[in-house]
Amino acid sequence: MRSLDVARDACERNHPGLIKKLADLPLAEREAPGSPVIDLFRTHGGPALLVPTSYGGLGVCALEAVRVTRAIGSYSPSLAAGATMHNFTAAMLFALADRVGAPTEAQIELLSRIAPDGQLLASGWAEGRTEQNILAPTVVATRTDGGFLVNGAKKPCSLSNSMNLLTASAFLPDENGNSQLVILLVPADADGVSRHPFWGTDILAAAQSDEVRLENVFVPDHLVIRATPDDPGRLDDLQTAAFVWFELLVTSAYVGVAAELTERVLENRRGSVSDRAALVVQLESAVALTEGMARAVDEGVSGDEAVAAVLVTRFAVQKALAAVSELAVELLGGIAFIRSSEIAYLSSAVRPLAFHPPSRSSTAEALVDHAAGGPLLLS
Repeated sequence: MRSLDVARDACERNHPGLIKKLADLPLAEREAPGSPVIDLFRTHGGPALLVPTSYGGLGVCALEAVRVTRAIGSYSPSLAAGATMHNFTAAMLFALADRVGAPTEAQIELLSRIAPDGQLLASGWAEGRTEQNILAPTVVATRTDGGFLVNGAKKPCSLSNSMNLLTASAFLPDENGNSQLVILLVPADADGVSRHPFWGTDILAAAQSDEVRLENVFVPDHLVIRATPDDPGRLDDLQTAAFVWFELLVTSAYVGVAAELTERVLENRRGSVSDRAALVVQLESAVALTEGMARAVDEGVSGDEAVAAVLVTRFAVQKALAAVSELAVELLGGIAFIRSSEIAYLSSAVRPLAFHPPSRSSTAEALVDHAAGGPLLLS
């Protein structure tokens, strides 16, 4: 399928050999707990995709990242989900390098090891809860000598067993006693960081989305990212960029899953030509929406305009993918469904896009008000 071939070419350019390694594994093995897909991602340069070239990474544009994510999703939905968590976090952290007074030397040293050493970043934010902002803090930090003690838990936390660095947000009092958002960089092997079983379904099980607990974890001052007097909007802008990257990449991951189902229908010439055309139209509309949003990001769209556009993209794609999955399964037929669990798995693996925050209901009023000319006020 043409759009999937384009995505595969992008993946091969940036992660040579990864697709072949994934294809050599049966789908059930790719998606099972203990799957090697995350290790394959690491050893084929996956962590470097959105790391700037000045830090030893690939520094690709948003369009290229969307295509790579779509290709990965077509082979391993679990890996696409896990890769998204790393990549959107990387995009956020390295955006700091362009801001006045950030990052510190210690942070630069830490970030400089991600691409060369194949280190993976996990997100300690709230992306597993549909009614919550993805950047809502899930931990509490209290001041201690030389830094902060951090307590809390993230469940689910993708890449929980493979992460090298956990990022988390917290609210801390500033010099005036006001609440200030900060970003904490927590080494995965720090004392007090533990993993616990949480993910109870076979769908996306290889993403390693278990619970990560932090119990009196010490985070030194030099690993805390905060706004500075000469750049007070630094973390507000960072939140917006992170939100856009997350929604764009996670949507693209599920487009890849639906693309695999669609390709199976076309290869087997299932259904009438008009049925297949209807399926292609639905799938390619999702591809066009995500790629169009990626081009807008590459052209510099930002602020409320970017957030509103990516939410419209995500919710429109979410609806389209539900239709793609339903029609593809119908056209592939009952015998194909009965003889292999892969069709049932892929159709189920399309659905979790609806579970990522924010939900349609929680953003409805904000989107309507913004469309009518008002500000975009997300809770």
